[in-house]
Amino acid sequence: MPYDPSAIEPRWQAHWEEKATFRVDVDPDRPKYYVLDMFPYPSGSGLHVGHPEGYTATDIVARYKRMRGFNVLHPMGWDAFGLPAERAAVREGKHPADITQRNTDNFRRQIKRLGFSYDWDREVNTSSPDYYQWTQWIFLRLHELGLAYQAEVPVNWCPALGTVLANEEVSPEGTYKETGDPVEKRSMKQWMLKITAYAQRLLDDLEEVDWPEPVKKMQRDWIGRSEGAEIRFDIDGRDASFTVFTTRPDTLFGATYCVLAPEHPLVPQITTDDQRAAVEAYVDQASKRSERDRRAGEAKEKTGVFTGAHAINPVNGEKAPIWIADYVLASYGTGAIMAVPGHDERDFEFAQTFDLPIRVVVHPESGTLSEPLAEAFTETGVGVSSGPYNGLKTEDFKKRIIADLEAKGVGQGRIQFALRDWLFSRQRYWGEPFPLVTLEDGTVVPLPDDALPVELPHLTEFKPTEDGQPPLARAEEWMQTTAPDSGAPALRETNTMPQWAGSCWYYLRFADPKNTERPFSAEAEKYWLPVDLYIGGTEHAVLHLLYSRFWHKVLYDLKLVHTKEPFQKLFNQGMILAHSYRDEQLKYYSVEDVEDKGGEYFAKSTGVPVERQIEKMSKSRLNVVNPDDVIDQYGADSMRLYEMFLGPLEATKPWQTSGIEGVSRFLHRAWRLFFDDVREGEEENLSAAVQDVEPSEAVRKLHHKTIAAVTEGVENLAFNTAISRMMELVNALTGEAVRPKSVLEDFVKLLAPFVPHFAEEIWSRLGHTETIAYETWPTFDPSLLVEDRITLPVSINGKVRARIEVAQDEAEDQVKSLALGDPAVQKHLDGAAPRKVIYVPGRMINLVL
Repeated sequence: MPYDPSAIEPRWQAHWEEKATFRVDVDPDRPKYYVLDMFPYPSGSGLHVGHPEGYTATDIVARYKRMRGFNVLHPMGWDAFGLPAERAAVREGKHPADITQRNTDNFRRQIKRLGFSYDWDREVNTSSPDYYQWTQWIFLRLHELGLAYQAEVPVNWCPALGTVLANEEVSPEGTYKETGDPVEKRSMKQWMLKITAYAQRLLDDLEEVDWPEPVKKMQRDWIGRSEGAEIRFDIDGRDASFTVFTTRPDTLFGATYCVLAPEHPLVPQITTDDQRAAVEAYVDQASKRSERDRRAGEAKEKTGVFTGAHAINPVNGEKAPIWIADYVLASYGTGAIMAVPGHDERDFEFAQTFDLPIRVVVHPESGTLSEPLAEAFTETGVGVSSGPYNGLKTEDFKKRIIADLEAKGVGQGRIQFALRDWLFSRQRYWGEPFPLVTLEDGTVVPLPDDALPVELPHLTEFKPTEDGQPPLARAEEWMQTTAPDSGAPALRETNTMPQWAGSCWYYLRFADPKNTERPFSAEAEKYWLPVDLYIGGTEHAVLHLLYSRFWHKVLYDLKLVHTKEPFQKLFNQGMILAHSYRDEQLKYYSVEDVEDKGGEYFAKSTGVPVERQIEKMSKSRLNVVNPDDVIDQYGADSMRLYEMFLGPLEATKPWQTSGIEGVSRFLHRAWRLFFDDVREGEEENLSAAVQDVEPSEAVRKLHHKTIAAVTEGVENLAFNTAISRMMELVNALTGEAVRPKSVLEDFVKLLAPFVPHFAEEIWSRLGHTETIAYETWPTFDPSLLVEDRITLPVSINGKVRARIEVAQDEAEDQVKSLALGDPAVQKHLDGAAPRKVIYVPGRMINLVL
């Protein structure tokens, strides 16, 4: 029979499931390896071919590590709470739980078709009460430590959805990214988590993990540690003041104006009557812009309005006009800045726009600045026009002026972080309920552990109530409860936790998913943690990873985990893109509806010309490639191999379905190393070329070189190079009349992590009764990796004219003799004797005429 994945793959998937081949338990006598995927949100559209890239990579590593003797934990589950399921429920008239069940069933089916070696007994679902019981339990620990609190904060409110959105969910245009619905700023009482208490540790401990440097940088930038000073500015003629934070207190003498955030509480108090209309209009305009847009707007044209008030500079008594501008954010720092346009690019642009004074108070250490400035001088240097501090270098200036400000009681040295506390409330239904109740006097009381889980009540309407309350307020009977200690009447919290909550700690639940007494046992955590390899996309570089690290450190302080960090090594796979086609009106067309006319593309349905481009896969772009279709045509192993062969795992790569044909042909060639082609109905046996003999010296060397290269490739996640070396081995063995069985068996072991169904089938047909999954990984002899003969280029006057093969340690005289005696060299010399023969040992020979 020819190689037939449609028959082979379902059979081996059923075998693995029946035998529980990949089930694991704690085994102190064996080394562990924990390899983890960033578990998926089960959307209604199912997987596209980009999703399995990372899953295939972790599966290769998991299978390889098993063959190296490790006890491998490789689990899968579902990040199943969140707004998309809730929206789908409203759209389809179904319950979010039913939507989630349908989607997870589909995702599981698709994933199982790809032959991933997950321990499915450890499957978790964040929306299941037996999971979110422990999410609530961890929240109670945060609450006990004072790390969970309520605060009145400005939020992104989406009236159409009736919920608060995270900054990351709001577009620069001030709309919800998913729906386009308008978003506005509101002040609301929300649950917050005090992640800022861990800011320095979150920063410091990045040095202890093996993560991509760009991800570390993104986290460092998000945490945003700054050293400087807080300085009080009194308001002229009023009994009021505000505080600014600056990293450059040495430029205080150059402050020519101040800026408050439009939402700063002092703005309505200090605005003069003649400026009030302009200020109120600007405040209203700023409230319609998202914080993210306002941050991005720093690079755009500056806008602002003068309040009519002035601040007193504490070092020289000068009056500085107070403006409001949306590039200053109430949520960052103190919501106020001293503006030093001579030494800050942002302030310089603002001052130029509104014709405000620009004063130089820092010169370079060598030389001076020419005024007027063409741009802000932002480097360190020497103080000028700064009274008693003139001539001081920046660092000395900072230390002295901070000490003087502290002595006068108008400032102090301070370390500030850009990181803000985590807004942890959502006005949604499909999320974890808070394990809290509120008494009639407003006191919030946490529930005891034995009251968990607080389960979601069953609702049929998932929109906010008519008076703007979250959907859970519709469950009136569920809301009415009693205090756990006194039995006094109480109300349940109607907000729910954000989707991030369940994904903060799922890696820990995988270590002990059936535990009904605790989120995980000390034994399981001690054995399995930390995660040795975590693979996922860069879209989670900041929030998910930062939130998980925060929760992990809290659990570390509670002595519930033994490591300071959850994920020892992180790897970000690149994105797989696909061709999309759209016309001038930005209407997209499916690939089936596009005709290629000599490199120009036209829509078959409309006849209009369309542009082809490479983009992220998306339903809206009609360029999603369904893995089911690929598996139906080529098999799961071909798809797995193709995705790993496309290029470096970390690179962004274009998908070409036609490209799978190449790796499919490779697997067919590899199959024919073992089996001859037979006619239908004939019995298939091993090829007569497969013999139990010692390999030739050439085959033996190639055999060991392939083992070394594939081993190195898997260890370094360089799967494309490993596959290339196996292809070279297949090409070489195809031409051999006799193929040593020992070499072929090692080859099947090398293939097993990449194409497991294929490898299991051949391993079984070679007479083995046990799965290949736990066979010992082949080893190589390092001495056989050293080349004993090398090929040298022979140049005549710098141009290569021939190549000769010599022994690695061939004497120089003999090398020169072989070069001069080569027929191609003699032809180009045409009887002439070279003036000089230059030999660079092991590299080249150059004949100079």
